[in-house]
Amino acid sequence: MIVNPQSFNYRLIIGSLIVAVAILTVYSFTSYKSIVAHQQFIEQEKKLVESELSQIITRYDDVSISNDLISSQLEDAKRDTKLALDSLRMLRSDLSVISKFKAQLFNLKLKNKALFKTIDSLDEVNQDLEQEKLLAYNELKKQKRENFSLLKENKNLEKSLEKGALLTANSFKAKGYEKFFGAKRSSNKAKRVQSIEVCFTLAENALTEAGEKEIYVQILNPKNNVVADKGAINFGNSSLIYSAKELINYDNKVKEVCLDIDADIDEQPLVNGTYYISIFHKDRKLGSTEVKLK
Repeated sequence: MIVNPQSFNYRLIIGSLIVAVAILTVYSFTSYKSIVAHQQFIEQEKKLVESELSQIITRYDDVSISNDLISSQLEDAKRDTKLALDSLRMLRSDLSVISKFKAQLFNLKLKNKALFKTIDSLDEVNQDLEQEKLLAYNELKKQKRENFSLLKENKNLEKSLEKGALLTANSFKAKGYEKFFGAKRSSNKAKRVQSIEVCFTLAENALTEAGEKEIYVQILNPKNNVVADKGAINFGNSSLIYSAKELINYDNKVKEVCLDIDADIDEQPLVNGTYYISIFHKDRKLGSTEVKLK
């Protein structure tokens, strides 16, 4: 068999071209897939960097601190992070850009670590201070309760002392007297009685302030009128119409007191019935007694 050399050459060239086209096609397809995968990788890395930057900003927003210096540093870090995020979103995505922003993200994380460590330390200090404040507040409340209790006890003690220091009297007695040739003799006949003698005993009391004590005697006749009316004396909002007043020098010891109270001329002769006698120290009633005249 005779082969034409020119025809053989043509076939060889065509075969070579087919192989070259096939290789070029495979290479082009492989390159395209590689470019697509690379672009997807870059986009994925960009999104990861954006996500981390957004999370950092969110963490800044969640932080509330009263320290002015730390607050200023937080605002600066937040501003830098937002600027980096805005720049990343605006720039074209390529490997050099992503690498630059990943490096910037790394630096921001380092700064944030130190900053939030400081914030955590401040939080711990604040928690300790709050705990101390709470303990101090509870101690203050306890002290106030104790002070209130002591104040109440003191008031009760003062009241007890005041009550214990009050002038007291006992053994109240009263008798009617008529005057007979300059002498006095007891009588229960209303038409003969010209005066009523009132006697009582001031009790011993070391707590009572010694000195002159104002003693008032009030005698009411059966018609509820004051006998030997000497007028009224006021004690604040109250007043007392009295029959006799006596200043007694009290020395904290038992003291017997007798007062002879003459009826006014226009009240004589006295009416029959029961006469009620009350003894007062100023406006406080010490006691009472009565006498019956026939």
